[in-house]
Amino acid sequence: MNSVNNVFVELSVVLGRTTLPIHQLLKMGRGAVIELGTKQDDEIWVLANNVPIARGEILVQGERIAVSITSILSAADAGTMQI
Repeated sequence: MNSVNNVFVELSVVLGRTTLPIHQLLKMGRGAVIELGTKQDDEIWVLANNVPIARGEILVQGERIAVSITSILSAADAGTMQI
């Protein structure tokens, strides 16, 4: 068996950030919307195992949302980036 088949990577995309009081968060139900203050053209971050690996932008076409990678970070950059 190829060893690459046994590598697990968790990918995350950071679309934006916000601050909420914990009581407001606890009141939210299923389907609640949290405003992030991020625009469609703003830069987003792509993380692999919580380490930044790329930057990108959000693409919206109708009801579909996608992420377009605009730059890939070097290993040196990824270790020093604050998101």
